[in-house]
Amino acid sequence: MGGVVQMHFTTVDYVIFALLLVASTGIGLFHAFSGGHQRTTQEFLMADRSMSCLPVSLSLLATFQSAVAILGAPSEVYTFGTQYWFLGCSYFLGLLIPAHVFIPVFYRLRLSSAYEYLELRFNKTVRICGTVTFIFQMVIYMGVVLYAPALALNAVTGIDLWGAVLAMGLVCTLYTALGGLKAVIWTDVFQTVVMFAGQLAVIVVGANQAGGIAEVWRKATNGSRIAGLE
Repeated sequence: MGGVVQMHFTTVDYVIFALLLVASTGIGLFHAFSGGHQRTTQEFLMADRSMSCLPVSLSLLATFQSAVAILGAPSEVYTFGTQYWFLGCSYFLGLLIPAHVFIPVFYRLRLSSAYEYLELRFNKTVRICGTVTFIFQMVIYMGVVLYAPALALNAVTGIDLWGAVLAMGLVCTLYTALGGLKAVIWTDVFQTVVMFAGQLAVIVVGANQAGGIAEVWRKATNGSRIAGLE
C-alpha cells in the first residue's frame, strides 16, 4: 500500500509566490501615491465613491472566498458528499435582502459604515457596542483565516508556521494601510483572477489525471459522494 505523496515547492513556485506578495504590496503603494494620496475619509474608506461595478463585485467575491473555504469545502465534499452545495441556497436570502433593503439606505444617507447608521438611529453607545462586537469577531475570524493558508504553506515549503502568518498579515496590513479601499479592491481583483485560475488549473489537471470528467463523476457516484437533499 503506497503512502501519501508529499509535495514541495520548486524554484518556480517560490518565484510565483514572491511575485504575488510583491504585486499585492505594489498595488497598495501605487494607490498610496496616486489620486488624493488617501488623505480624506472618502478617499481612504470609500475609494472616493469612484469604483465601478466589476472590480467591487470581484472584491466582494474574494472576500467570501477565504482560505478556509478553499481548503475546507473540497475536503468536506470529498469526505461527506455534495450535500454541502445546499448551503449556497442560503445566500439567496443572506445577500439579496441586504442588497435590496439595507444597502440602499446606507447609500442614500452617504454613510461610511453601518456603525455610523447605528449612532444616527439609536445613540453612540449602541454604535460603540456594535463596533467592539465586530472587532472581536474579526480578530477571531482573521486568526483562523491566516492560520489556514499558513498551515498549507508550512506543509509545502517548511516555512515556520508563525513566520508565514506574520508575513501574510504584514503584507495585507501594508497595502490596506497605505492604499486604502482602492488598494484593497484592486488587490482583491488581482487575487480573484489568480484564485480562479488556480482552481481551474486544479480541475483541469485533476480531471485529466483521473481519466476525464465522466470518470470523475462515475467514481464520485460509485463512492456515494453525489447527494441531494436526502
